[in-house]
Amino acid sequence: MLQGKFVVLGVTGSIAAYKSVELVRLLKKAGANVQVIMTKSGCKFIKPLTFQVLSQNPVITEMFKEPSRWDVEHVALADKADIFLVAPATANIIAKMAAGIADDILSSTLLATKAKIIVVPAMNVNMYENPITQRNIAALRKLDITVLEPEEGDLACGYSGKGRFPEPKDIVEHIKVILGKDGGLKDKRFLITAGPTREPIDPVRFISNYSSGKMGYALAEKAIQRGARVTLVSGPTNLSPPLGLEQFIAVKTAKEMYNAVLRHYDDVDVVIKSAAVADFSPKNIKSEKIKKHNTQMTIELEKNPDILQELGNKKAGQILIGFAAETSDLTVNAHEKLRKKNLDFIVANDLTKAGAGFAADTNIVSIIYKDGRIEELPKMSKKDLANVILDRVMLLLR
Repeated sequence: MLQGKFVVLGVTGSIAAYKSVELVRLLKKAGANVQVIMTKSGCKFIKPLTFQVLSQNPVITEMFKEPSRWDVEHVALADKADIFLVAPATANIIAKMAAGIADDILSSTLLATKAKIIVVPAMNVNMYENPITQRNIAALRKLDITVLEPEEGDLACGYSGKGRFPEPKDIVEHIKVILGKDGGLKDKRFLITAGPTREPIDPVRFISNYSSGKMGYALAEKAIQRGARVTLVSGPTNLSPPLGLEQFIAVKTAKEMYNAVLRHYDDVDVVIKSAAVADFSPKNIKSEKIKKHNTQMTIELEKNPDILQELGNKKAGQILIGFAAETSDLTVNAHEKLRKKNLDFIVANDLTKAGAGFAADTNIVSIIYKDGRIEELPKMSKKDLANVILDRVMLLLR
């Protein structure tokens, strides 16, 4: 997503400038070419040499200096930028941008660029909440400039409140979402399910499985970064919803997931059902905790609605992708599920293999197609696998 992209990073006079060092490292790691511009105040907090070493580019700090080549530097940078990031952004630079002031190298380059601009405010809570600052931020947003919300917490000035610099990794994710808006899945509507379901026995106990939700969340994240409009229906997980979701629907039980999925099914182009939904649930849920009066306990179960079967029966032009997690007869069982549930392809994984399965960050799968083809894939991260799956979906969308 960021490979080969030219990112201009403006660093202004905030104590949060030190966090931009990590931001440069992450951008470089993702394959971006980073050019740092620092204001005079920014140089007071951190030395340009630090950014020069990490970015592997000279840091620009002055408007008027002897040029190393024949171009107008701020215009040349403005033209080259794929994305223009101001992080941290002080109240001063935000005010300049809102007023169109160009009195230094950073503000001049910002005024000259046609690249997408992202502003990351970091300042004292009172400065941030000041009506003038809020008016300036609103003015920038009206100009289609993205202004990220600062975090709340203890601030370097001793105050507590809104004004903290977001985590650099979250800023990088925002950039990926913005760059992907014109991607190959632009405006395609995706419905993705993830995680386990929990079927209550009593107020304390439930039946569930080991699904972590990592595969479904990776699919949602990568689809968003290709421009898709994604609704994620998730059972209980410890994961944060990906940035850029159109809608996040949290559910607990199989019936809740069934209702959420069916409610949105007619409005989407692609459904990827990666959730591990419980096949059965207790027939009678106890209103109070069951006591250990006896050495044995019998729980009567009833079958849950088969979400994927219902989607296959109702299919009306949607692309429908399922998952099969098996411990034996993987290919036979996956083929049968593919046929019975009217899927376009199925992602089959053998839970007995090391590096595959629910809790791992990696997976080892086969993709089985309607025409009988089987595509064996090597062990890879779930995020890389998400990209492979989406590549195959894009072929079906052509």
